[in-house]
Amino acid sequence: MLNGIRWIPVVATVVAATAAVGSISRLSAHPALQNLAVDSLELHDVKAESAAYKGRSGIHITDAGETADPTTGLAVVRGTSLEKGTIDVELSGDTLPSADPTARGFVGIAFRVSADRARYECFYLRPKNGRADDQLRRNHSAQYISMPGFPWEKLRQETPGKYEAYVDLVPGEWTKFKIWVDRSRAELFVNGNEQPTLIVTDLKQAPASGAVALWVGPGTDAHFADLQITAKH
Repeated sequence: MLNGIRWIPVVATVVAATAAVGSISRLSAHPALQNLAVDSLELHDVKAESAAYKGRSGIHITDAGETADPTTGLAVVRGTSLEKGTIDVELSGDTLPSADPTARGFVGIAFRVSADRARYECFYLRPKNGRADDQLRRNHSAQYISMPGFPWEKLRQETPGKYEAYVDLVPGEWTKFKIWVDRSRAELFVNGNEQPTLIVTDLKQAPASGAVALWVGPGTDAHFADLQITAKH
């Protein structure tokens, strides 16, 4: 099992390509998300609503729990396309009251999402592991997965510790979350730290442009806000 999820308010400011500075082009503002419109999201096995949460307006997303298909649990942001560049967002994750006891509030971002959602890369957090009174659980606070073929179970079994890491997290609290990706390398930055929490030098899918999606796991209650996407050409 990945991690419980609940739909939480998300304020996203998404940028689609217009002006370029050198080789970097910032995506133009996505008006629907700026206005907190759920209509700008394609929902797959999740529920979403605009909502205020701890002083912020955003998107509230929860796990719909309708299928175990790993290509679900996504709220794809319409009109986005990224192969290399950065994704910045503030998010929070906790478990739903009905969640399995093993749920951890799984919340993150999927990128390079293919049109059929069968292929994507993803970084996500397990907020309930961040301050657990068990070091092994703490070491599983941040996770990389890749679909198809590379769920967390396979990666942990075959290469223990390589695709997950510890980071300080508090369930239900806003957390700064940033992904940098270029070719077959991606880095995850959490809590505004200058050094990455997790480095992946061998992304499992071939580099390709794809959409960005809000991602949640089983039993999760999540919020997303201030989404910004900067594509590098």
